[in-house]
Amino acid sequence: MPTGVEVEQMLTGPGGAFEVTRETVRGVEMKVFKERMRSLRDIVPMAAMRGDGDGATHIVYGDRRIGFGELTTGANRVSSALAALGVTRGDRVAVLSANNPEWVYTFWGTVNLGAVLVGLNGWWKADEILYGLEDSGARVLVADRGRFDRIADQVESLGLDAVYIVEDNFGALLDGPSDALPDGPIDEDDPAVIFYTSGTTGKPKGAISTHRSMIANLQNTMYNAVAGAMRNPQADALSSGAGSQTASLLTSPMFHVSGCHSGMVVGLLAGIKLVIPQGKFEPEKAMQLIEDEKISVWATVPTMVWRVVEHPDRHNYDLSSIATVAYGGSPSAAELQRRVQETFGAVKTLGNAYGLTESSSVATAIGGEDFLARPDSVGRPMPVVDVRIVREDGTDAPIGQLGEVWIKGPIIMPGYWNKPEATAESVTDGWLHSGDIGYLDEEGFLYITDRAKDMIIRGGENVYCVEIENRLSEHPAIAEAAVIGVPHQSLGEEVKAVVRVEPGATITEAEVRDWVAATLANFKVPTYVEIVTETLPRNASGKLLKNVLRGEGEVSFAETL
Repeated sequence: MPTGVEVEQMLTGPGGAFEVTRETVRGVEMKVFKERMRSLRDIVPMAAMRGDGDGATHIVYGDRRIGFGELTTGANRVSSALAALGVTRGDRVAVLSANNPEWVYTFWGTVNLGAVLVGLNGWWKADEILYGLEDSGARVLVADRGRFDRIADQVESLGLDAVYIVEDNFGALLDGPSDALPDGPIDEDDPAVIFYTSGTTGKPKGAISTHRSMIANLQNTMYNAVAGAMRNPQADALSSGAGSQTASLLTSPMFHVSGCHSGMVVGLLAGIKLVIPQGKFEPEKAMQLIEDEKISVWATVPTMVWRVVEHPDRHNYDLSSIATVAYGGSPSAAELQRRVQETFGAVKTLGNAYGLTESSSVATAIGGEDFLARPDSVGRPMPVVDVRIVREDGTDAPIGQLGEVWIKGPIIMPGYWNKPEATAESVTDGWLHSGDIGYLDEEGFLYITDRAKDMIIRGGENVYCVEIENRLSEHPAIAEAAVIGVPHQSLGEEVKAVVRVEPGATITEAEVRDWVAATLANFKVPTYVEIVTETLPRNASGKLLKNVLRGEGEVSFAETL
């Protein structure tokens, strides 16, 4: 069996199927695929040729079954309807919805036109939604009824050109005047998507994915599948065997890069049947879909996998079709691996991946024998990705030593929407500062050990502590507040708030939670609240000593000087 390095050399070397060369992109020299599509629109004609016949189902959603031909024709009609509204290259179209076919139609209809899809977080509350719409300057909003109702009484103030509700008037977009693929100009470096990520300053930042970055992620993913099949022909992640169609359970939200870039976009090019659960994630529903639709691939977050492998009725479902389980978002616990193999008896491939919104999804990946041998690693860099480990003095850390993970390649965002200062702080000469602490081993495998940024990852959602702390500090009864993460087996981390009350004031744990919940998404609401009367520990410069609050250390004499 060839090694990973040998396979990479065969595939990415001169004449290889994924030949890699070097080009200057936005003033930075980097590795790129020599042969590549130049925009997301290039995918659609290839997908359309699959038609709508047997084995050509692309979307399964409840009792709806949508073929590749139907999907691409509908997307073209959405493009023409948006164009009739005056939407053109560079204009923003926002989506605020749970996963559904309308999300998919809107995505392709927008990016094929050269416009920019703004994926708003479906968990957001009204203030967060309004901020995203205002910050992005969206002209059109597509929303499901439940989420639209959060802002219905304020939406007129935004000056939107049009609002389409999934359950009501979305059909008007599908009735667009033309089913022809748009032909206006699109540049590789044109923005395609804006997804918001919580910010260290307390306000979300819109990370831009370009056509270049999303195509690079797509080709990285296809490379990873081919390389995996070459090393283990029995475990091809994008094949269910000769003559059969791969079925994938799409449970990651489409407003995240995992669900959109690595799920929806890859699925259209690879001819995958994407099975989308209706409503919120429920393990029983997921297992029934796996049984009914013969799901072979499930790529998701560890939280959802835990909920299935711990479910008491899991053995009452036929889960034997599952061949690949991959879960990004955090290093995988050995116990989770064991439970996956016990629950999905036929699983051939386990895998993990590492990436950020700012890297258009996957930067490193690991699977197969490598994954079993290095369960704590998040893998080696993808073919057109470089990784550095940078120490505080700006120098590269030696092999095996810790530093901040920096990433470079065509997958990296050009910046945050309308935030040049935040962009300059996050990207240096094309290198993205991930905010994660880690190290590389002698074979180039990356290990993540900590986070440099004050951030919690709860169930796959990034939670910046400062955003919650800023909200807590606005309460008249709270003198100061600190937010920390508490380990949790399936969610990864839970949110904990430590608050000091003003002298003479009182507040309850429930009131603290209600105060946060009034303006911030539910996943940011503290599960644990500790109310104290003593001043929170700080060093001489006034920085909160969160290691002390977590019980990981004491205030030293040096810290208080």
